[in-house]
Amino acid sequence: QVQLVESGGGLVQPGGSLRLSCAASGSIFSINAMGWYRQAPGKQRELVADIASGGTTNYADSVKGRFTISRDNAENTVYLQMDSLKPEDTAVYYCSAEIRRTSFSTNKYRYWGQGTQVTVSS
Repeated sequence: QVQLVESGGGLVQPGGSLRLSCAASGSIFSINAMGWYRQAPGKQRELVADIASGGTTNYADSVKGRFTISRDNAENTVYLQMDSLKPEDTAVYYCSAEIRRTSFSTNKYRYWGQGTQVTVSS
């Protein structure tokens, strides 16, 4: 009933830029926090950035100053602008969202997108 679909990944040169998008759809009453995670081969999944419904942001130290997370609440969409990309940014990037599904239940659930590949290489 709820789906998160990422887009915008691809192959870029070091120093290049990409903009990732994630749109939530389905049975949604409201969305609380949204965020981006990544997982590189042989490494654990890590938080890249997240953003609260009110706009407060948090970034991993490794991407501070290079990545910017934003959201469009009217469109249930979160973005990740990635600049000055480095080879170590290569990973599958996953969108995540905490979602309240109905007006008559306060329960919130975490959903994940399918992931989009980002490869930084010359």
